Formats: sequence, structure tokens, C-alpha cells
Amino acid sequence: MLIDTHCHLDAAEFDPDRAEVARRAWASGVRGIVIPAVGLANFSAVRDLAHAVEGGAYALGIHPLYVQHARDEDLDELRRQVADAMGDPRFVAIGEIGLDFFVREVAEGAARQRQERFYAAQLDLAAEYGLPVLLHVRRSQDILLKHLRRKPGVRGGIAHAFNGSAQQAQAFVQRGFALGMGGAMTYPRALQIRRHAAAVGLDHLVLETDAPDIPPAWLHEPHRRNAPHELAGIAEALAALRGEPVEAVRAGTTATALRVLPRLAGAIGAA
Repeated sequence: MLIDTHCHLDAAEFDPDRAEVARRAWASGVRGIVIPAVGLANFSAVRDLAHAVEGGAYALGIHPLYVQHARDEDLDELRRQVADAMGDPRFVAIGEIGLDFFVREVAEGAARQRQERFYAAQLDLAAEYGLPVLLHVRRSQDILLKHLRRKPGVRGGIAHAFNGSAQQAQAFVQRGFALGMGGAMTYPRALQIRRHAAAVGLDHLVLETDAPDIPPAWLHEPHRRNAPHELAGIAEALAALRGEPVEAVRAGTTATALRVLPRLAGAIGAA
């Protein structure tokens, strides 16, 4: 069994063939697909889609790159929708939240402060409801960790598309986070990610696609759209880096996903 712990299946790139994409994922062995929200505008879409596909699950949150377009009142609406979703077995986490200091326009001054304020508020919400978080981590590892240290009630989750140092990786692991391994790991020049893939225990790694983004190395133009069925190849790439059987990687990463996202077992069981 495979679990795609981060897939934007609601993205417009899948509009022509979304049902076929989900069917192909299931045929490839993917039994769980976690669909994170990015802002209030797609809360309903990810919820409905999670209920429409086999093994679908969803998270609700405001992405750091969408914070600048969000209203302060969106945090109140997020709280209301999280409260309502707690009875839904397909709701598994707060996400996608975090910090992005790669995009210059939102990495400095008031824009950065707003990112941090929304991130801290959503960590508080996760702690209040005992939910894990799906973290967007881009050139922001140390500041993400600083806020996490201030929020001991946060129960961990997944550091999505992790590309930090070994020391930062250990700090996230110690706080109950798994590291997301996806298409970036399949590129020979992604040395740091590949070192994590080989060295970090499977009990701290999960698989993800971030589809339709971060395509693996074997996808070439004009067919660069990533999709959840590519997770099978990503699992094989991880197994090769570790020198382990792919069956062990599939089982280990699935067990980790179910541990760090405890409600996910209910979502898969509802499929």
C-alpha cells in the first residue's frame, strides 16, 4: 500500500481527467491521498474531492503564499470549519500552512510578519484540536522551528518537501514530524535531500507527490504534470537510495503516515 501524503488533486491541471487520475493512482497501489487546502476559497473543493475519491482525505489551512490575499477574518472562518470537520473521518490535519522565505515579495517586512502571524495562529488551532500539521518549508526551517518550540501542544505532522540541514531534520523529527520525500529526491543533483532519504529512518519518512508540482526526474516535456500514480516510482527511487526492498519502503512509509496523521486510518477505512 502507498499513501500520497501531499497531493493538490483539486488543482486546475487535473480538470480534464481528474477521475481518471484518481483511478490510475488506485490501480498503482495508492490507497490514500491527502489533499491539503491553500486558502478559504478551496476549502469546499478539497473536502468534496476527498469524499469523491477512494482513500481521499483532506486538510484545512491557509498556505503562506496565500496569506497576503487572505483577510484576518479568514482565520475565524478556518476555526469554524475545523470545528465542523472534526466529525468527518476524512479530515486529517491543519494544512497546508507554514512559511515561505524563497519568494522575495513575501519574505521581508510586513509581508513576512503577516506570514508568521497566520502560521502561529494556525499552530494554536492545531494544538487546540489535537491535530497534526502539514508544513510548507521553504528557506524557513529555523523560524518554523522557533514557533514550534513556543507551541508545545502541537502534535507534529509532516514537513512537506523537506530540504534543510541534517541538524534541522533532526529537530523536526524530535518534535514529532516526518519528512516528506517526493519527486525532488529523484534528481541526482538533489544531494541534500538524497542524503536525508538514505540516512533518516523509515519511521520518520513519508512519501508525497505535491502533484501537479515537483515532477520526478523521469517526466519530460511536454508531459511534466505530476500525478499521484507516480508515487510508485518515487517509492522505488527511495528504496534504491536506501539499498532496501521496495516492499519495506512501502510498508515503512505507510506506517509512518498513519502514525503522524492518526485520523488517516479512518479516511482509508471509509474508502
